[in-house]
Amino acid sequence: MISPDRSLAAELAHLLSRELPGTSLVTLNAYPPAGALGDLTGSPAVRCCFLDVCSDRKAAFKFMSEVSARTPGLAVLALLSGNDPDLILQCLRQGASEFLIRPFTADQLQAALAKLSRTYPAGPGPAENSARLYCVMPGKGSSGATTLACNLACHLLRSGGGKVLLADMDPLTGTLAFLLKVKSNYSFLDALNHQAGLDADLWKSLVTGWQGLDVLLSPENPVDGITEAWDPTPVVRFSREIYGSVVLDTGGAFGDWNLSIARLCDEILLVTTNELPSLHATQRALAYLEANRIEPSKIRLLVNRYRPDLGLAQEQIQTALHKQVFHVLPSDYESIQRALLDGKPAQPTGKFGKSLAALAERLAGSSPPKKNSSLFSGLFSRSER
Repeated sequence: MISPDRSLAAELAHLLSRELPGTSLVTLNAYPPAGALGDLTGSPAVRCCFLDVCSDRKAAFKFMSEVSARTPGLAVLALLSGNDPDLILQCLRQGASEFLIRPFTADQLQAALAKLSRTYPAGPGPAENSARLYCVMPGKGSSGATTLACNLACHLLRSGGGKVLLADMDPLTGTLAFLLKVKSNYSFLDALNHQAGLDADLWKSLVTGWQGLDVLLSPENPVDGITEAWDPTPVVRFSREIYGSVVLDTGGAFGDWNLSIARLCDEILLVTTNELPSLHATQRALAYLEANRIEPSKIRLLVNRYRPDLGLAQEQIQTALHKQVFHVLPSDYESIQRALLDGKPAQPTGKFGKSLAALAERLAGSSPPKKNSSLFSGLFSRSER
């Protein structure tokens, strides 16, 4: 628990000792400085953080953002002094998993922890490790990010790292269904609407199969205003628990919806071409992500459809964007167009396919974070008795 307010801390500590006897609680009376998160949450026994938001809202939001970026398996419960809907929504957008409102009651605590037990399913899983989350984000529209996301998911599947989910998380202009030539009556919006009861059986009815992948589509009709009304966290975290890799195709860097996905993922694959308009837009996207405290270290700059005769060279791109190019994918127009017309991935033997295989191998080289579901099970099962 992190709270400079001693009366608030004492009130919650008393409730926890009564409702969750035997649970160890460490209390900090000051917000931790930037970079100290690993020291606080590095222990596998730390699975839940009660965070006082009202004493210093700015410091609390900064802590939430860092947790979302670096320790997505840690549940953060925001502690609030009153029922303020706008503040509650801000907390959820910043990465809070749930919230408690003073005066704290047993019913509140039971309901919050029961909800977390569904968001962080505790039963036996298919793998010891949780999924690696890749957020594919175009620096500018028409950069080929969605095509890249589809093919990357196929290569991750071939690498043998377990089941792979490809999810279209663009609520306005998602084109995954069109590109893959698949259809479903359900989308990620249905998953959000049923997040409280989300389990493996329900999830199977929401996804559709393509080339051995599970695919979660965007709504068939554009959903205006979703960035103000919805939080992708429960669905994204649920998918992390049941897959080996998750590829999230987004519409861009801007807006709370996309920022929430960026904070939840392990790596952001920011896609640009080497043409000047695309690079200019990508520069603005990088600045926006940095201004919203997205960790620069997890942003991978990918140059797609690279043609040095039509734009900047790789070294010039790095100088212009002040960012190292992580990978360059060559222009292979005819091969990709044939694949798109057939609704199939690009040939792995083509220029684009070989380059993408190399990218998937580089990305898969990082070990995914460990799951600690049994610890959640112990904590939450006590709250449900």
